[in-house]
Amino acid sequence: MMHTYPPELEIVPLAKPPKLSIRVPGSKSITNRALVLAALCSRTGPCTLTGALQSEDTEVMIDCLTKLGFRISTDWNANIVIVHINETDRIIPAASAELFVGNSGTSVRFLTAMLALGHGKYRLDGVPRMRERPIRDLLDALEQLGVKATSEAGNGYPPVLIESTGIRTAGATIRGETSSQFVSALLMVAPLQDRGSLGFSIRVEGEAVSEPYIRMTEAMMSQWGATWTYDAKQRVYSFNHDSFAHYISPASYAIEPDASSASYFFAAAAITVGSVTVLGMKRDMLQGDVRFVDVLETMGCRVEYRDDSITVHGGNLRGVDVDMNAISDTVMTLAAVALFAEGPTTIRNVGHIRHKETDRIAAVATELRKLGAEVMEFADGLTIVPRQLVGCAVDTYNDHRMAMSLALVGLRVPGVKVQNPGCVAKTYPGFWQDFKLI
Repeated sequence: MMHTYPPELEIVPLAKPPKLSIRVPGSKSITNRALVLAALCSRTGPCTLTGALQSEDTEVMIDCLTKLGFRISTDWNANIVIVHINETDRIIPAASAELFVGNSGTSVRFLTAMLALGHGKYRLDGVPRMRERPIRDLLDALEQLGVKATSEAGNGYPPVLIESTGIRTAGATIRGETSSQFVSALLMVAPLQDRGSLGFSIRVEGEAVSEPYIRMTEAMMSQWGATWTYDAKQRVYSFNHDSFAHYISPASYAIEPDASSASYFFAAAAITVGSVTVLGMKRDMLQGDVRFVDVLETMGCRVEYRDDSITVHGGNLRGVDVDMNAISDTVMTLAAVALFAEGPTTIRNVGHIRHKETDRIAAVATELRKLGAEVMEFADGLTIVPRQLVGCAVDTYNDHRMAMSLALVGLRVPGVKVQNPGCVAKTYPGFWQDFKLI
């Protein structure tokens, strides 16, 4: 479905608290992982992904996989993607490719690691912001695997050049402090390393950020048939012929609704003292961002769980002091909610979000100050002190999460105008149509 967006969108405050049920699109994080896993094991059979997300990030991934020689078909009217059987004798069919990843972090990190399994030369590049997003730690790990993996400019950022004849060593160490996607990227390729009876291991150095995303990767790998052992004390994953099986393609795989996207509607209930149900959501989802509702509950909301939905009922909000490392994609959503709470809210341990689509700590601090809030920014977080709010034009920095989060303020404050609302196409092209339902 095609969407058109104005250069600026004014949000109209609600006349009364909402009471609605809504279903959000499929998870971007799960869709892109599923595309990689389905492609990697496509020599064992085709796989149909149901509930898949159509967005810039997922279309970029599909385009890149197609350029790498995988056969993929889509039926976006039904949210279905089919990864067809790979009939070649190569895990990566193409021996060369020029890949454009846009500003998709999952795409550039997952594909870079995936190409270690290839036999050929490949180049990955993206939009200007992508050339400011770090990837050195992953390149260093691939070099340890015997792959020639370099930053074209020599600065640790894309464009990335990969020259590989397959994985040639017994494993690698990867730093976890910058992005959990580096760890996930290496884990997904590990079951396909070909070292005969020799062992293979991945060691994670330092505290990994956004660990729920690593747990998501592990769970999905298990669903695709891979096994391994993990030494939690040493943070070492071990893959060998006694402890793992090669991937086996499932005939179909269902994508969960996107928990990060759901956070905006849960936040709307909190801000407006309304009631919003998101269908298809469960307490025990693969996505860690479902725990955003726990923070809202601490702030004074009531959360109701059913078999196939979660409902948030708004209440009298109070500020909180919270470590959001594990659910960092919802930092900006919480920042919007904090404007309507009694007392300050402090968000901690999210320094890594400075390396996302924009420097999200600096950007949200800047925009909340324009709206009238008092904000203290520090290296890995910020404190938000509610003040009298004023409507204004808010910048989105071409960041989808900035746009969706700042729009929430307009549900209560007249005159909020979202600049470049089309940036939501990155993960939620139909957001504004759904937002109107509130």
